[in-house]
Amino acid sequence: MGRDDVGAAQGGDVAQQQENTKSIDDWLPITSSRNAKWWYSAFHNVTAMVGAGVLSLPYAMAELGWGPGIAVLVISWVITLYTLWQMVEMHEMVPGKRFDRYHELGQHAFGEKLGLWIVVPQQLVVEVGTNIVYMVTGGKSLQKFHNVVCPDCKSIKLSYFIIIFASVHFVLSQLPNFNSISGISLAAAVMSLTYSTIGWVASVHKGKQPDVDYSYKASTRTGAVFNFFSALGDVAFAYAGHNVVLEIQATIPSSPEKPSKKPMWKGVIVAYIVVAVCYFPVALVGYWAFGNSVDDNILITLEKPRWLIAAANLFVVVHVIGSYQIYAMPVFDMIETVLVKEFHLPPGRTIRLIARSAYVALTMIIAIIIPFFGGLLGFFGGFALAPTTYFLPCIMWLALYKPKRFSLSWITNWICIVLGVLLMVLSPIGALRSIILSAKSYKFFS
Repeated sequence: MGRDDVGAAQGGDVAQQQENTKSIDDWLPITSSRNAKWWYSAFHNVTAMVGAGVLSLPYAMAELGWGPGIAVLVISWVITLYTLWQMVEMHEMVPGKRFDRYHELGQHAFGEKLGLWIVVPQQLVVEVGTNIVYMVTGGKSLQKFHNVVCPDCKSIKLSYFIIIFASVHFVLSQLPNFNSISGISLAAAVMSLTYSTIGWVASVHKGKQPDVDYSYKASTRTGAVFNFFSALGDVAFAYAGHNVVLEIQATIPSSPEKPSKKPMWKGVIVAYIVVAVCYFPVALVGYWAFGNSVDDNILITLEKPRWLIAAANLFVVVHVIGSYQIYAMPVFDMIETVLVKEFHLPPGRTIRLIARSAYVALTMIIAIIIPFFGGLLGFFGGFALAPTTYFLPCIMWLALYKPKRFSLSWITNWICIVLGVLLMVLSPIGALRSIILSAKSYKFFS
C-alpha cells in the first residue's frame, strides 16, 4: 500500500469521523435545532430566571431589612445582567466556532480537563438541584390548590401530588430540544408574570397591616446575622438563569454578518425587564404589607380571596413545569452526549426514552424522600449558584480577553468576583444554621 493510499485512507477516516460527529450534533438536544427567534431567548430566559423563588423574596427582605434588602436586590440585578452579557459575547468569541454549552466555554478558558472539572459539577448541582426543588414546589402547589379549593376534603399526602406532577414530565421530557419546548416555555413565562402580579397586587389590596413590624425576625444579634446570610442565598437562587444561557443561545442561527449575540441580547434585555417587573414589586410590596410576619411564600400569607390564591397556585404549577424542562434540557444533553460519544450507543428514540425517563424518575424519588430539599438548596446553591452566575463569567473574561490592569473592565470584573466570592462563602453559613434549626421538623416521605 503506497503512501498516497495511506493518506487517502486517513483522509477518508477523518471525513467519516466529521460526518459522524455532525450527525450526533444534529441529534443532541442543544445543537439539533438552530432556528430560534430572538423572542425565544426572551421567554426561555424569563422561564429560567423567574422561578417560584420570587414568592420568597418578601421573606428574604424581612431578614435583610429595608436598606440592605433593596441594595442586594438591585446589585444582584445589575451584576447578573453584566455577567449574562459577558456570556452572550463569549459564545462566539472564536471566529467560526460556537461555545454551545457552559462547559465548552469553561474548557476554552481553563483547558480541556480543568474546564470540565470546574464547570460541570457546579452546573449539575444547580440544574439537578433546581429540578428536585421544582418537583417539590410543583407537588406542594398542587396540594395547596387542592386544599384551598376543597378545604373539607380528605387530606392527601404530598408524595402523591409529587407523583402527579412528575407524570407530566415523563411525557414532556421526550420533546427533543429547546425549540420544541418553546410553547411550554412561553406559557411558563406568562404564568410567572401572572402569579408575581397576583402576589403584589393582592398585598396592596390587603394594605399595610395594623401591627406591621419591620425589625429583624431573629431576637438575637447572632440569629439576625445568620438569617441575613441565608437571605443572600435566597436572592442568589432567584438569579440562577446563567446555567442555561449558552445552551439557549445555541438554538439561535448565526452567520458572520448576523451573529447570534444580537438577537440573544435583545431577548435578554426583554427578559431582565420582566425580571425587574416581577421581583421588585413582589419583594417590596410584600414586605411593606406584612413586615417580618410574612411567610417564606407570600401566597401562604395571602389566604384570601380564596379563588385568586387557588389560581395563583395553579399558575405556579404551570410555570414550574416549563422551568423544570428548561433546566433538564442541558442535563439530558450531557447524559446523551456521554451515552453516544463515550459508550458508543446508537442515537435514537430508545436511548432517549430510557435515559430521560430515568432522570425524571430519579428527581421524583429524591423529591418524595426529601420534600424539605428547598431548605438544603440554600446550602448547596451558595457553592454552585454564586460562582456560575456571579463570578465565573468574570474569571473567564479576564482569562480570555486579558483587559489592561486597572482599566474599567478589569476593575468591574474584580468587583463582581469579590462580591460573588463573599456570597459563595456567606450564604451556605446562614443556610447551614437554618438547616440545623429546622432539622427537628424535617420529615422524610412526608
